[in-house]
Amino acid sequence: MDDSQIINLYFARDENAIIETKNKYQNMCYRIAQNILYNREDSEECVNDTWLFTWNNIPPRRPSVFSSFVSKITRNTAIDRYRKRNAQKRVDSHMEDIAGEVEKIGNAISSDIEDYLKKKELVKLFDFFLGKLSERDRDIFIRRYWYMDPIKKIADRHASGESKIKSILARSRKKLYGLLKEAGYEGE
Repeated sequence: MDDSQIINLYFARDENAIIETKNKYQNMCYRIAQNILYNREDSEECVNDTWLFTWNNIPPRRPSVFSSFVSKITRNTAIDRYRKRNAQKRVDSHMEDIAGEVEKIGNAISSDIEDYLKKKELVKLFDFFLGKLSERDRDIFIRRYWYMDPIKKIADRHASGESKIKSILARSRKKLYGLLKEAGYEGE
């Protein structure tokens, strides 16, 4: 079943929407949660929370890219769960590294980003940025910052060393910071 048909099921409040979403996106969502949480039970719970959140938010929302919609919900739910689980302790893991890197990127974007026009402008800016990267660098950037893949997994995927992947990510972030600064998104 294609995404528009699944979304129509949500709008019809047909519970088959959840079943179809599970059938199509469960593996992707579980992998995203597992890359963040490294815990089977928490990851499964996070994915189940994704289905509930999706059910509660369609309608009124009508996502244009359904796979991105559910993966973003999973990612944000997993990050929230990770933060709650580790609120009292500092764990030396890839999530701490990613959190710092993402926070630096976020600092370049002002808090008034919720404004629709700025969001739209920012989406265009990110599309432009990703379009300027080579296919390999774009995959590395997305794997790290969207799917939260560990550096080692990305290095294995690209038959490269971890230091090379870290270097590519650092150069990509530097390009992104420059682009954000040029566009007027000042940050630290």
